[in-house]
Amino acid sequence: MDSGVEQLIQRGQNAFERRDYVAALADFRAVLEQNPDYADIQHMAGLCLSFLGQPEAALEAFDRALELNEGYVEAHINRAITLNELGRYDEAREAFELAGEFEHGGGGPYPAGVSARLANGHASLGDLYLAAGAPEAALEQYRAAVELRPRFLDIRNKLAETLIHLGRLDEAESELRALLEVNPHYLVARLNLGLVHYRRGQVDEASGEWGRCRAQEPDHPQLRAYLALLDRDRVAHDPSSDDAS
Repeated sequence: MDSGVEQLIQRGQNAFERRDYVAALADFRAVLEQNPDYADIQHMAGLCLSFLGQPEAALEAFDRALELNEGYVEAHINRAITLNELGRYDEAREAFELAGEFEHGGGGPYPAGVSARLANGHASLGDLYLAAGAPEAALEQYRAAVELRPRFLDIRNKLAETLIHLGRLDEAESELRALLEVNPHYLVARLNLGLVHYRRGQVDEASGEWGRCRAQEPDHPQLRAYLALLDRDRVAHDPSSDDAS
């Protein structure tokens, strides 16, 4: 994780703890502009919006967090509370029931809430190892997190990104395809799948994946950078470009 993003997250969390929800929300939104697929930050932004009296916007943030981590118990609970505040009582009851199912139905050796906290703890430790220049150690932590909560898609994407960094492209592709089976609209995962193809020299396949991303979110900054790579490669391999110069 970029050190600037880490600082924004820490500053936002500090502001949240002192109940300065305006400042916290500004920092969390700055993080999400660069990394929209952080479920925890989407959830924290939702809490800020809720405390600031913006329940509809809060609900959107909780929904986004749950798109990324469908087993995010706290997000289910806060979504239910927000629905109740909006007078959508039947939906609120369903949301509370769903939270209970995830809390008690994890199917692993620990209760769902405990395994979620453990998974997030492993992921945070992985982030620290990655920032320290130890991707192999980070990989172990991300694997431990995914083993606990395989449907925490943001963590699974971090695992795939680390595999790409280490040049283990087949493993990265396997993780990304599994992730996209759960959520085909997970933009960053599809961007990374395109990157796997590009690193292999499979330019047409990379272009196909990034073209799907462009249809979904044409102004995404990482997508623009990748499309610029493709344009550069086309110019480099186009003999007519020499004539034009």
